[in-house]
Amino acid sequence: MKNFIRDCTGVILAGGENTRMPVLKAFISVSGTPIIERNLSVMKQLFREVFIVTNQPENYVHLETPMLGDVCDIRGPMTGVFTSLLNSRDRWVFISACDMPFLNSRLIGYMASKRTGHDAVVPITDKGPEPLFAFYSARLAASMERKVLTGKRGLKDFLNHKKVKYIPSSEIKEFDQEGRSFINLNTPEDVRHHLGPLVRI
Repeated sequence: MKNFIRDCTGVILAGGENTRMPVLKAFISVSGTPIIERNLSVMKQLFREVFIVTNQPENYVHLETPMLGDVCDIRGPMTGVFTSLLNSRDRWVFISACDMPFLNSRLIGYMASKRTGHDAVVPITDKGPEPLFAFYSARLAASMERKVLTGKRGLKDFLNHKKVKYIPSSEIKEFDQEGRSFINLNTPEDVRHHLGPLVRI
């Protein structure tokens, strides 16, 4: 029997305009496997329930994973997080973006252990918080809804004044020395810089 992270759903956000990449970012092939398939494999080892949040379900139906469409027509990752919180049967969701090819299961498990007494668990690196590799509590749903509906969609700003456990670089490095968990691929230049010969687009 798998030892799933308790009371938490795994979520892959597969939204975004994808305007700077010639292919859907989720299907960039890394070491022969599309990113989203790599991530689903990690997620399904960690969480009993896994969702893909997308407004283009035709692109992902072959993955045989439950899909959710945004609950409101307001673009941005916060809408995807809010959609996840509303639909999860668990009190927590773990969020990752579809263009992050190196999810680290040990780091995710460590972050999960830090949820007690907090409403979110978010890594913080030299570049700042990483809200698209983070845990969110259902307790945030109401305040998140208000922000989404008023057009304030920045997750980093939203987390200000919330009960957030930030995981510092010193702790992250115990599980991910090079910070590969937070690599995301927005442009072909990102692909070449971070992945080089590992990747095919």
